[in-house]
Amino acid sequence: MFDERVDMTGTGSVKWELAEKLFNVEGLTPMWVADMDFRGPQAVIEALKWRAELGVFGYTMQPDFLYQAVVGWLDRRHGWRTETEWICFSPGVVTALKVSVLAFTEPGDRVIIQPPVYPPFFKVVKESGRELVYNPLRLTGDGKYEMDFDDLRQKVAGAKMLILCSPHNPVGRVWSEVELKNLAEICEKYELIVVSDEIHSDLILKPHRHRPLLQVAPHLADRSVVCVAPSKTFNMAGMATSFIFIPNPDLRGKFKAVMEKDHHPVINPFSLIAADAAYRHGDAWLDQVLEYIKGNVEYLDEYVRRHLPSIRVIKPEGTYLVWLDCRGLGLAPKELQDFMLGRAKVALNAGDSFGKEGEGFMRMNVAAPRAVLEEALRKIGSAVESLAATKKGE
Repeated sequence: MFDERVDMTGTGSVKWELAEKLFNVEGLTPMWVADMDFRGPQAVIEALKWRAELGVFGYTMQPDFLYQAVVGWLDRRHGWRTETEWICFSPGVVTALKVSVLAFTEPGDRVIIQPPVYPPFFKVVKESGRELVYNPLRLTGDGKYEMDFDDLRQKVAGAKMLILCSPHNPVGRVWSEVELKNLAEICEKYELIVVSDEIHSDLILKPHRHRPLLQVAPHLADRSVVCVAPSKTFNMAGMATSFIFIPNPDLRGKFKAVMEKDHHPVINPFSLIAADAAYRHGDAWLDQVLEYIKGNVEYLDEYVRRHLPSIRVIKPEGTYLVWLDCRGLGLAPKELQDFMLGRAKVALNAGDSFGKEGEGFMRMNVAAPRAVLEEALRKIGSAVESLAATKKGE
């Protein structure tokens, strides 16, 4: 099922139709934008057909049955008991991050992030006139990233907010219970508001397990915001739907006030039906797609070990995004991106876009048919051989 190559020509797909125009390179294999190349759950497809056949597409609210579906999913998949009244709708998690910064901090306030991290984390803080504080992750000798709590304790005084990426994009860490408890202890002591982006929380590779922040640290409920969405889980990012859990009614009211002030859009009839169907009937599909993604990760890791010794795979514990350590190629950040685009003709995300800690790295999306992954790796392999021959001849 996931080996099928779906032709996205003429659909306006960012991943497949924007790459050549954006990078100005023909013949690219797109392994960049964080959505999957797989058809979504059949239950979602059938639900959308049913909704389309009704033929009336008027204004749509967020009905209680949708919120019940979300709450049921979080309980069933993660054992996290939540309440529908905690939920605020947002068209996307990035929107929710920006709204949270505006709602819960003031201009000039200090906001902590943990790079290398998803580029909008930087933007939503800077664009709001707040001060960014960097608490970089540490890459250990065994190729695993961890939080630097000593560094955090040195920088946390006077900060107002911490934005957490859990699971982490791009390094693929699924934070342990101990790590989250240590983080929660610091945030509670210094009275930080924590905004936890858990958009990849369903995409966990066995034997790892996602732990929702407020399940591990329920005492943070009065000062936390947790963001989830069906977008990554069920490959429906284009549906512009996310659910923001804010237990504290005061914070929730502030969040809603900013949403209303900025006239953010409400849910549309198709995203409503798609999200409801996915959360009620998407378990089996997700289990299957996770096995396929895990197989792709293993294939990638084995291929790189055998054929690309100058590149190291930082194996993800979650997400379908793989962080590639390409520093062994000896290329500067711009040279590395040009190499992947121009020589290899593979579109990846440049590591330095995730912060200076990402220099020398690239992010690869492996949620694609195995044949697409194989094609990309062969192209990178040939380009590396060509690079080595060029250097040898110099």
